[in-house]
Amino acid sequence: MGAITREQWRRAELIWEYHRMRHRVRPCDVAIALGCNDIGVAGYAAELYHAGLFPALVFTGGNSPSTVEVFPAGEAVHFRERALELGVPDSVVLVEPEASNTGQNITFSRRALEVNGIVPATVLLVCMPYMERRAFATARKLWPEVEVVCASAPLSLGDYVREIGDAGLVIDMMVGDLQRVMEYPELGFAIGQDVPRTVREAYGALVASGFDSRLIQN
Repeated sequence: MGAITREQWRRAELIWEYHRMRHRVRPCDVAIALGCNDIGVAGYAAELYHAGLFPALVFTGGNSPSTVEVFPAGEAVHFRERALELGVPDSVVLVEPEASNTGQNITFSRRALEVNGIVPATVLLVCMPYMERRAFATARKLWPEVEVVCASAPLSLGDYVREIGDAGLVIDMMVGDLQRVMEYPELGFAIGQDVPRTVREAYGALVASGFDSRLIQN
């Protein structure tokens, strides 16, 4: 993949803005931080805890091909360590170390909460900015009785790319998440959501340009 063109960046920004749910972050019964390759999710979860937005926090995630080298003990384990470094009390943290996809993140976290006597009515999902919409759609499908609020670090695409250090990877990941938003409802994995024509066109153009490493094969 060569240098990203201005038009490719414009299309990526369209998809970035679509993925952001823009929920008003407010107090919830529990927070679930979704494992990934971005340790910043743990940092933002810690920030929200210190802001008094929830009394209990689940870190969920085992390993995936993109995280096993970075987080060899598992995503949730490393996220917990980061949160403790940032002053989150160990007593409020639950670790769910087995999930390998977003559906399992939700299902296994719910189980871990129930085992500990926590049955929430409101759940704050903390994740990467471009994962908000897919996380929301998955939780609404698998856990419809709770109210879901999504939260991620308030960054622009440019700021996020500077943090991650790889624009091509970020765009690949965003494109892959958008494919899942569009296709997972038919598979029963998520609720359906409207995808504007401009976003679909941006998706098609970026895939045609080679941003396809995170696509699922049909």
